[in-house]
Amino acid sequence: MQQARPAHLALPAAERGLPVLPELAARLAAAADAGPEPVGGGAELRTAACDHWARRGLPAAPEDVLAAPGRQPLLLALFASAGGEVLLTRPCSASYAPLARLAGRLAYHVPVPAECGGVPDPVALLETVDRIRSEGGRPRFLVLSVADDTTGTVAPPEIVGEVCEAAAAEDLTVVSDETWRDVLHDPHGTVFVGPAEVAPRRVVVVSDLSGPLLPPAWPAAVARFPAAGTGPVLRDRALAVLAALRAELAPPVAAAAGWALSGPEPVRTRTAAAARLYGTLGAALREQLAAAGVLCRPPQAGPHLYADLGELRGPLAARGVTDAVELEDRLCTALGRLLPGGHRFGDDPDALRVRLSVLELLGPAAEDRLSALGSPDPPAEPDVARALSRVAAAFRELAGT
Repeated sequence: MQQARPAHLALPAAERGLPVLPELAARLAAAADAGPEPVGGGAELRTAACDHWARRGLPAAPEDVLAAPGRQPLLLALFASAGGEVLLTRPCSASYAPLARLAGRLAYHVPVPAECGGVPDPVALLETVDRIRSEGGRPRFLVLSVADDTTGTVAPPEIVGEVCEAAAAEDLTVVSDETWRDVLHDPHGTVFVGPAEVAPRRVVVVSDLSGPLLPPAWPAAVARFPAAGTGPVLRDRALAVLAALRAELAPPVAAAAGWALSGPEPVRTRTAAAARLYGTLGAALREQLAAAGVLCRPPQAGPHLYADLGELRGPLAARGVTDAVELEDRLCTALGRLLPGGHRFGDDPDALRVRLSVLELLGPAAEDRLSALGSPDPPAEPDVARALSRVAAAFRELAGT
């Protein structure tokens, strides 16, 4: 069994998001002189989070919720709140394994099924748990992401059900990262079923608000703990860790986050527009990759795609590219920006995989990003078309076509 490899020293940097909503900026500015936010989040923010989840069929009480300045402090506090090993998917978010190590936990990767990323193959999950226990370990947490940040896929409900059944049989606490659940490219055609809907007593839901609801530079995240079972104990222990870290939200960010979680019309409109933009650009980028012989699961949520160049191993080897590190270096040189290789996401370093973001097609200027956001055909926007062409040319060069 392969234990999670140490992550690269430099994790992928936060991406430039879409321009800030004026209404959000106004809430942030209005709270500039607000008093300190309590560790774990104030009552107003936690109540707004409960209302947010209730509209999605996940009732919660404020005492079941924690808030923190980003997903990472919440996950670190959660991993530190109980002993045992952490199970992750391969690939997964670049921060998961380092956070487990910071909390003093061993992390193990489980391969994903062919259909999607973000959730483990159920059979492989059971096999991994058996092996950990045979070596004297105590598997405790399973971290998954139905709307996956790394691959951009959404796990089918039947696979989510099988994984939750396996987790229940092995007494695992499931940590469901649902950051991108509201940014489905086709919300009427893609079914999202979260683990908390399947196994409510053993699932902690974590949602990073930075990116989907807030600008990436405004760190804020919320977590929903089960009201029964081990939920209250986990929440109390996680709160103690957050307190030790002084991981409280900045008051202006908390005010903006609470307003965004209440579901106002400007936020709903922006989220829907962002989902359409990501979907349109993701489809266009996947088409360009396919023309170069690159395989990629169809993106269904969020701004990312996960490309597999395994079919091009021969041409790549002829150009001195034999693993994910060399692939990343070659693409970085060709495009002048980081396209993180799969090794940063816990994937096999020998596999020729790389993550792409459609946000990188939009350019740095706010007016260009707004223009693409409102365009009926974003890939036809001049700057976007040129960016797509540059990416396509880089991959065609690698493929030798």
